[in-house]
Amino acid sequence: MVPNYLRRWFHSIPRTSGGVMTLLTIIIILFAGGVLAWLAERYFKTGGRWISMISLLLAALLLTNYSTFIHSTEVGTSEPWWESLQIPWIPRFGIDFHLAIDGLSFLMLVLTLAMGIFGIVMTWNDINFRRGFFYFNYLWTLAGVVGVFTAIDLFLFFFFWEVMLIPMLFLIAVWGYEQRIYAAIKFFIFTQASSLLMLIAIVALVYIHYTNTGQLTFNYNALLDARLSPGIAYWIMLGFFVAFIVKLPALPFHTWLPDAHTQAPTAGSILLAAILLKTGAYGLLRFNLPLFPERSIAFAPVAMTIGALSIIYGAMLAFAQRDMKRLVAYSSVSHMGFVLLGLYALDTIAIQGAVMQMIAHGLSTAALFALVGAIQHRFHTRDMHQLGGLWARLPKLSAVALFFAVASLGLPGLGNFVAEFTVLVGSFRSNHWLTALAAVGLIGAALYALLMMQKVFFGKLNKRLEKPIQEYEATDLSIRESSALLTLAVLLVFIGLRPQPVFDIADPTVQRSATRIDAVLNDQKILNEQLSSQTLSPKLKPTSVEDNTP
Repeated sequence: MVPNYLRRWFHSIPRTSGGVMTLLTIIIILFAGGVLAWLAERYFKTGGRWISMISLLLAALLLTNYSTFIHSTEVGTSEPWWESLQIPWIPRFGIDFHLAIDGLSFLMLVLTLAMGIFGIVMTWNDINFRRGFFYFNYLWTLAGVVGVFTAIDLFLFFFFWEVMLIPMLFLIAVWGYEQRIYAAIKFFIFTQASSLLMLIAIVALVYIHYTNTGQLTFNYNALLDARLSPGIAYWIMLGFFVAFIVKLPALPFHTWLPDAHTQAPTAGSILLAAILLKTGAYGLLRFNLPLFPERSIAFAPVAMTIGALSIIYGAMLAFAQRDMKRLVAYSSVSHMGFVLLGLYALDTIAIQGAVMQMIAHGLSTAALFALVGAIQHRFHTRDMHQLGGLWARLPKLSAVALFFAVASLGLPGLGNFVAEFTVLVGSFRSNHWLTALAAVGLIGAALYALLMMQKVFFGKLNKRLEKPIQEYEATDLSIRESSALLTLAVLLVFIGLRPQPVFDIADPTVQRSATRIDAVLNDQKILNEQLSSQTLSPKLKPTSVEDNTP
């Protein structure tokens, strides 16, 4: 017999068409796969990585269920979500287990699962101890990210935000390099402090909405209509904003990123660069702009300034590095500055460019970190002053590195160029000077990318290694590594030559955010016109016919 409370709970689950449980199933597969990978180490030495790969492939297969929505979803429909699942979780406080997916979430989930598979393939033989626990943390990080990209209840969003951070802390602290503990603690302090700030902002938003309506809820759709005074809305918006740009990261909250990237294992660096940074950008687009349109408009010049400065600052510091990982890490600060600039340009074209930059940066930077990891695995160094002339020894690896280096600097025909060009075009309509300043970052990208290629891959074989480079058992890219890297290269070429499918999928989400912002701008325009007419009317009175009649 099924207990009555379980029967009531089951019947309370809303039913929608299609695979309503698909999102929940994907999350369960990743969580369960992590536990099985941990347990499998006792019985099979390499069982953890196979279980992890199978789990990710199953999750990716389930995600294809949503491919039918890509061409059938129209902008402006009354139902913004492709599918949703809402289960009562803590009804006393209005908290539901509420998952939903739209075009933006779908793109982020595709990127998440693809980069998860790519990370395992590229580091197939890299983990030599506590393999089961490594893959446990790896899959739980991915499960948390999937939850972040699909949670519509703000408390559930915060819950998954925390879930993705703790396993990443272990990935850095246990399998990192020499200063891994320092980097892990710094990562933990920055992320947890910003998470606490976001939690305070969430509770404040929910409480104010409750005092105004009597409805206690953490539901995103309900909180979109929350009535907030301008002063309170500004501080709540700022709490969300700081929490998200710490994860982005942007100046001046970026200092945790180079240390975390440098000390993390290659798979951890891939997750950080390709996926975790995107959760900050996703939060800005999903929550900050729609929840606080008035305050976002007022704060936009400040946010765009931070984005432009991050582009220049990140490019300058990347150029000054001698550690390849730190160079790629600072380049991420620069590239994600374009995302911040595009989002707060409050222009549809610029926001579309920001979404494209999230995807293109994920592909190109993940490949660069994988290549740096491959070089370190072969020569036990990332110091560009100790490397040189690798093209003669490793032509395949060098050629692939050249492709992703020029992709990172924005070569026309590749996804990064489309993203940055679109951001600059849209941002120019909002702020000419900040856009011109940000465009200087494109020159900086060319400098540090080509500097890395010149020092590491060209010239003569460097003799400053601990032993001559010829004595290292360095082999070129294997079939496994070549296949994974070439797949990302093909994707970058595809979205560079035909970006419209990505724009079409993300367009409904972008349009909904833009519609709320445009409504506020129109109201402000009408108000300004009314105030202007009231100011001018006294001056017009003496010239009227009635006033001039004797």
